[in-house]
Parts: sequence; structure tokens; C-alpha cells
Amino acid sequence: MLNELATGGTPPGELVFFGGPMDSGKSTLALQMDYTQSAHDRKGRLFTSQDRSGRPHITSRIGLEKDAIEVDADFDFWTYVSAQRLAGKRVDFLICDEAQFYSVEQVDQLARVVDEMGIDVFCFGIMCDFRTQMFPGSKRLVELADRIENLPVRPLCWCGRIGTHNARVINGVMVIEGDQVLVGDTSNSAPDEVHYEVLCRIHHRARQPKGHSGATLSAHTLFEEE
Repeated sequence: MLNELATGGTPPGELVFFGGPMDSGKSTLALQMDYTQSAHDRKGRLFTSQDRSGRPHITSRIGLEKDAIEVDADFDFWTYVSAQRLAGKRVDFLICDEAQFYSVEQVDQLARVVDEMGIDVFCFGIMCDFRTQMFPGSKRLVELADRIENLPVRPLCWCGRIGTHNARVINGVMVIEGDQVLVGDTSNSAPDEVHYEVLCRIHHRARQPKGHSGATLSAHTLFEEE
């Protein structure tokens, strides 16, 4: 197939990564991208991993959702797309939500699908975890993507600044240690459970989620405390 590509036999595809923090509209944009790409009879497939709904769905917090294929640890994109085409089914593009949870090998498979099959792949995911470390899938996408786009919606920290960092909060206390993946909600309505918040860098460094006892401290005071 690489020889075909070199001689112009396979039209080029594109691997695009839309990355950002939580609450930045990635699933909404994924569903919008599917709608737009489906115009003019283009055929695509939707994928997700560990969606908040607990089902193989792409779900948006504004109420949009659509069935998707679950990407578990054993899923192989190259094998799946090859089988679809062998069965005579068209595949023009892939929508890949929650891409931060994909393995490095799975991202490599997506790049191969783009390069050797000419299929467009649009990935959507969180860049960094609650420890400010990149997820392996996101890191690999940054390394391989033809294009990296910031998600259009910019979430806010409780203080009003742009939210850039994801925080894990347990029993009202922000934590910076633990497993990289731990299921939780993005609301703090149940303080005795795990939830996630988007914070600005200042309040992430100070470990001050919304409702923290020191939430009224100024940025100047926060830096002095360090």
C-alpha cells in the first residue's frame, strides 16, 4: 500500500487531534464533526472509550449523544477497518472520542489507517491528567498528528480565569497522586465521591478546588505560600 501511495494510488487522509481540558466541548464537537463529515454521502464510524455514560456512546453535556464502538484494550483499528472494507462497506472517516484513553499502539494503528487507506481520522481528547501529565494516547497523537487543534470552548476556573488544568477531588480535597484513570463526575454535588474540576494553573498549583477553605486568597498570597 505504501508503494501505491508513492505513485498516487491512494488519496491522502489526515490525522487531526482536537485536544484540551475537560468541559471544553470535545464530545459536542465530535458529534458535530460526524454530522458535517456525513454530508454528501460520506460514510464514517464513531468510537469512544470509557464514556461518562458507562455505555458505548458519545455523550455531550448539552444533551447530544450517539451510539459508538467501544475501544477497549484489545481493539485494533487496522483490523476493524480492513474487515469493513473487505465486506464491501465504505469507510471515509473515523470519529474517535475519549482518545486520551487509547493505547500508543492504537494511535499508531490510526496513523496507519490514514496513511495507507487514505481515511480521515478526527480524534478528540483530554491532553493531561489530574497530575498535569499527558495521557499516553494524547502524547502519541501530539507526536503523530498532521494537525493539532485547540478545542473551541474555553472552560473557566471557579475564580473566572481560563481553566487549563484538570483536578481530581475526593471528599472535598484535591489530590495529585493515584491511578491515572479513575471514574468520576464533573460536578461536586456529591462531596463524598470522586469528582473532577477544571482549574487555572494558579489554583491547581495551590490545590484549591471550588469551595476550598482558602478560596478567597489572592494570587499574590498563593505564590507567597509556596
